Amino acid sequence: MKLIEPRVCVESYDSRKIMKNLERACRTCYRSEDLITEESYKTLLKNCINRGHESILEHEKITIRMTCDVGVYKDLTRHRFASFSIESTRYCNYGKDKFDNEINFIRPIFADELDKFNIWEDTMKTIEDAYMKMVVAGYKPDEMRMILPHSVAAEVTMTANIREWKHILDLRTKKMAHPAVQQVMIPLLLNFKKNMPEIFGDIEYNEDFPQDKYAKLIFI
Repeated sequence: MKLIEPRVCVESYDSRKIMKNLERACRTCYRSEDLITEESYKTLLKNCINRGHESILEHEKITIRMTCDVGVYKDLTRHRFASFSIESTRYCNYGKDKFDNEINFIRPIFADELDKFNIWEDTMKTIEDAYMKMVVAGYKPDEMRMILPHSVAAEVTMTANIREWKHILDLRTKKMAHPAVQQVMIPLLLNFKKNMPEIFGDIEYNEDFPQDKYAKLIFI
């Protein structure tokens, strides 16, 4: 049994290029390409978003790769206008050398609360022991996965266009979102807010969420 921290790997993106491409697409509607300047995208994008003309944001996309628990990706895959490639517990056999003969679990958000954490950890150990017994007994991965909990770690590649990212981050960084989802989505939102304020700057998020719990953000 191995406990790991959640993380978000972001494919390197050129925020200025993304926003200028969105401006160019938008100006097709008005045939105002002659008004493009080095900074004109800033006002144009803000005006479009304020008017609800957000379809133009669908012309660009960003891909991330997450290490998260099963519960997190179950929440995120409810978003229809995104693409997902997810580590399959149906085909991955965690009792093999490829996975170091152990199951990876995401350290829970309540890990600092020892009473809660100890009960959780004991439960995960029991599940892993049962899983490994099933491996020895010759069960198939798609049979063994039926005992795996939401805390199992998974690799997820997720791609969405800018409009959908705006919707996802607006929804999944609020207090009503599951804490484990906030943990991975808030740092991503903060990066987008910093680099594309014209698009993401108006999104409010749970500022009370402890920053020391944020998932690590990595650029690849």
